[in-house]
Amino acid sequence: MSGTTVKSTSPVIPRWARKSTLVLAIVALALAVFGTTTQTWLTVHLDPAQLGQAVSSQDGLHVQGSKAATTVTALALVALAGGLAASIAGRIARWIITALILLAAAGIVSAAAIVITDPLAAAQGSIAAATGITGSDVSVDVTAFPALAVVAGALLGLSALLIIPAGRFWKSRTKYDTAATGAAAGGSAAPAGPPDDIDSWDRLSRGDDPT
Repeated sequence: MSGTTVKSTSPVIPRWARKSTLVLAIVALALAVFGTTTQTWLTVHLDPAQLGQAVSSQDGLHVQGSKAATTVTALALVALAGGLAASIAGRIARWIITALILLAAAGIVSAAAIVITDPLAAAQGSIAAATGITGSDVSVDVTAFPALAVVAGALLGLSALLIIPAGRFWKSRTKYDTAATGAAAGGSAAPAGPPDDIDSWDRLSRGDDPT
């Protein structure tokens, strides 16, 4: 018996379009954004002569990203949930998830950029909580973490844009997608087994040889 070579008809999936690669990238970037918010974004240098000794410190007042830009933490969690949901979502759901992650990424970049451009305004809440005084003339230093949040947020948005083209290579995960794929292919599997059995019993009832 001669051997036969069976060629695979499955399309070659580019590395960037692999579900595991893309979902992992989105999750990692969302976690990176979330991680920046746990670090110091702003260092406020207070004037003890003006604000009193209660908050005087050589290191200044450290303001975390979660306080300087409160929305960034929530948006990072939204993007994280969206990335995980994309791994099991159907075709239509992937469009919705992509839009949500894009909006979250845009919000992250916008909020972090505002902190960079106007750090004093972003620190006013923390200053008021620490001193009970707002509108004070203080100096504020910006760390590298807001810029990292901007970069991670931008990459997060770019990764979200890849979900739609990459989804064409992903296998269907819902019965609706599977049915739609089968209808598009124009083929349906015919039931086998029961009709032959019924025909055999009919032949036996007539005395015919079922073979």
